[in-house]
Amino acid sequence: MAAEIVAGLVAHSLALLADAGHMVTDAGALTFAIVAARMAAKPARGRWTFGYSRLEILSAQANGIALALVAVWVVYAAIRRLVDPHDVRGGLVLVVALGGAVASVGASVLLARASRESINVRGAFLHVVTDVAAFAAAAAAGALVLATGWDRFDPLASLAVAALMLASSWRLLRESTAIFMETSGDIDPDEVRKALAGERDVVGVHDLHVWTVTSGFPSVSAHVLVGHGADCHAARARLERLLERRFGLAHSTLQVEHAPPGLPERGELPVIRR
Repeated sequence: MAAEIVAGLVAHSLALLADAGHMVTDAGALTFAIVAARMAAKPARGRWTFGYSRLEILSAQANGIALALVAVWVVYAAIRRLVDPHDVRGGLVLVVALGGAVASVGASVLLARASRESINVRGAFLHVVTDVAAFAAAAAAGALVLATGWDRFDPLASLAVAALMLASSWRLLRESTAIFMETSGDIDPDEVRKALAGERDVVGVHDLHVWTVTSGFPSVSAHVLVGHGADCHAARARLERLLERRFGLAHSTLQVEHAPPGLPERGELPVIRR
């Protein structure tokens, strides 16, 4: 990272300096990701009834904001370089960028599998993947400057890198914000409601809530009414198995009660205003 900063200053390359700034955020992101993952593994206690699992989501959001800020700076600097180009040493840019690309590819391979399971690790993974793209763009710019002598290839490459950074930032911020706002994620609550209502003995489903506590930890709660002759405990166990099997909802809180007199055998309980 320090070597890339020095090389960027010596070569007058914004592409290298932009990637060096991105690597600074990488270091912070990886550190934050490791700390958050260790904290999230601690058991729940006291007032922290869900433990510290959402620290991973906070880490992902911080990574997204850091990526966006670095991208804005790169765009600003690139526009200035396009208006007033500097002499860029294309050969030095090419050599440094190729070396950095090789190292970043190795790091991305290590993080690829874990990134599918944790939004926190995905944030670190996106940082490293963007590094690969940044080094590739810098290498291409260095080669073109070396071949043509046109120095504006360097800031143009930087703009391409900034676009990738903004795309990664948007994805992280969108996913982490959705979890903070307790949306249902990829699970359709209407489908969950229909599945519950379609089960034997169920005559009403309401107060249904589906949300995501953290990556890979969706939850559901609902009030379910069953027929007078039904076994509430057996019905709840059956519904819990259904939720886990069809929707991956292993953490469920179901309040199962007998329906009030006069309720039809099928259909949702009408809203009762008190």
